[in-house]
Amino acid sequence: MQLNLKNPIVFFDLETTGINITHDRIVEISFLKVHPNGKEEIKSRRINPGMPIPEQSTAIHGITDDDVKDCPTFKQVARSLADQLEGCDLAGFNSSRFDVPMLAEEFLRAGVDFDMSKRKFVDVQIIFHKKEQRTLEAAYAFYCDKKLENAHSAEADAIATYEVLKSQLDRYPDLANDIEVLSKEYSSFNNNVDFAGRIIFNEEGVEVFNFGKHKGKPVLQVLKNEPSYYTWMMDGDFPLNTKQVLTKIRLKEING
Repeated sequence: MQLNLKNPIVFFDLETTGINITHDRIVEISFLKVHPNGKEEIKSRRINPGMPIPEQSTAIHGITDDDVKDCPTFKQVARSLADQLEGCDLAGFNSSRFDVPMLAEEFLRAGVDFDMSKRKFVDVQIIFHKKEQRTLEAAYAFYCDKKLENAHSAEADAIATYEVLKSQLDRYPDLANDIEVLSKEYSSFNNNVDFAGRIIFNEEGVEVFNFGKHKGKPVLQVLKNEPSYYTWMMDGDFPLNTKQVLTKIRLKEING
């Protein structure tokens, strides 16, 4: 089944130095852009992370320090990458928990304004877990009846993710071929305000903290009663996206 698209959608996968969104960096990004007319483009780029790649990470994706020593940094390619992704929705496998937050963090570190709020997100892993509960390799075998060669290669994983989503649409009649529906109803487990899920919407649609001593309390209420909490978070080891969201909420109250 071909995707029913209003906007181009980019299936992407990242290889990184590790899984800490705040401290780790991208070493490779591959993406498959699918246009509403069915045209497909695939591109891959290796990135110099500006830090050593741990042996345990190299063991997973096979990328070494020597492989990326002459590659551009993310900051050097950020503007070009943002232009290529302009107007596109985003999709991936486990993307809402890792790839999207990591990509957002890298854009913020590079000082490039890449507005994630203007696009929809489809996480094929969440659809898969809600339907079958498996890994990407198993998903590829289950839905596409193929063995995933070169697993943990960003390009192979991105292509496999695209093929799995198309097969999911073929398999499940109740799964709407609509990116907005896939994004809102199937690609999230909760109502995150920031990508890391430190701030979420409660049942009333109010932004509340989702961690620590103020878990469940409205953000604005906490900032009003304990102004130093904002400073603590801004100075703390939180993702830049979380700090950006916190500041927007604070400014909304000040300007309101």
